[in-house]
Amino acid sequence: MSQTDARPIITDLNPMSPISEAYRTLRTNLQFASVDRALQLLMVTSANPREGKTTTINNLAVAYAQTEKSVLLVDADLRKPTAHQTFKLSNRCGLTNVLTGQATAAEAIKETHIDHLSVLPSGVIPPNPSELLGSRKMDQLLEELRTRFDFVLIDTPPVLAVSDAQVMATRCDGVLLVVNARNVKRQQVIKARDALQFVQARIVGVTLNQTSNRDVNGYYEYSQ
Repeated sequence: MSQTDARPIITDLNPMSPISEAYRTLRTNLQFASVDRALQLLMVTSANPREGKTTTINNLAVAYAQTEKSVLLVDADLRKPTAHQTFKLSNRCGLTNVLTGQATAAEAIKETHIDHLSVLPSGVIPPNPSELLGSRKMDQLLEELRTRFDFVLIDTPPVLAVSDAQVMATRCDGVLLVVNARNVKRQQVIKARDALQFVQARIVGVTLNQTSNRDVNGYYEYSQ
């Protein structure tokens, strides 16, 4: 599964496909991973760009919404946002507008064509993404979102590219690390894991892209 900015969401277009079933399996495994601790705010990231993290979070969000739970996808990749393109939404008002006091969450959150799924787009790209994501305003927003949605999925930049993912990881209930099994070196994955563990993030698992049945026994692996 490769990632492009406006790639169709397979779990929406073809929910009976094997790929859609893989995302549902991922959703189920995440639910089992959160038995002892609620996983209401889930961050999805990767070690490097172009590993499929955004494709993964888009499809996972739809998979959660298909359970008829209220789901919000937050585009916290304030450097290269794509959610507004994928879901064909306006990006004039979004996360950055809320964090800078120019709009309320209710004004910035947009419904999608998918039942039970809403999106909070990035808004205008700011000069200081890490500072905004680490602000008290962000903490207050996340607390508000907890009261409004059953699940909040947060897309961030790659861990090794900038510090944004580390900043957000400390504010979420868990982190899902997406890995391109064919193109990313093991050492880079370990470095990304270590960076997340350094800030005491709770890594709930790793999902592998670009795999076949000969490569791995399953789509999802629990982290140690």
